[in-house]
Amino acid sequence: MIQLYHGNGKGKTTAAAGCVIRAAGYGKRVIFAQFMKGRETGELNILNALPDVTVLRSEKSFGFYKNMTDEDKLSITSVHNEIINTVLKEVKKQPPFMAVLDEITAPLNYGLIDTEAVKELIRLSKVLPFELILTGRNPSDMLISSADYISEIKAVRHPYENGITAREGIEF
Repeated sequence: MIQLYHGNGKGKTTAAAGCVIRAAGYGKRVIFAQFMKGRETGELNILNALPDVTVLRSEKSFGFYKNMTDEDKLSITSVHNEIINTVLKEVKKQPPFMAVLDEITAPLNYGLIDTEAVKELIRLSKVLPFELILTGRNPSDMLISSADYISEIKAVRHPYENGITAREGIEF
């Protein structure tokens, strides 16, 4: 099935990471592909330590889309396409128990990934035995219509509104 965690609230990646930890706790093979993010995070440190979890992501932080140069956009698109094509190759070779596309909504919305490759992965998730988890803000109609589970995470209050920046171990 396909799970979608979306919304403007904190916790989408954390929810997906929790699903990965649960599956890994049963010795299940998981692919965790992360888009748009390049900063070191606590959840990735622990996921990388799990023997049955493969983490795919950019080694470079490109920052927020609104601050990217045209060159950055070309570079991050190349990275994203490499990641999604690696996930597709692995799924076709031997489907994992679970694949996560963390923050997939942004590259789809901004044209920073091969949309057809993402559609192919969604199609494969309907015919091959693996769970697909998608996260991000403002999911497209394609993602919403494909999902079997949809959880919207709504921001009611956030410390950022009071000038408090992201804290290690809490927000990253």
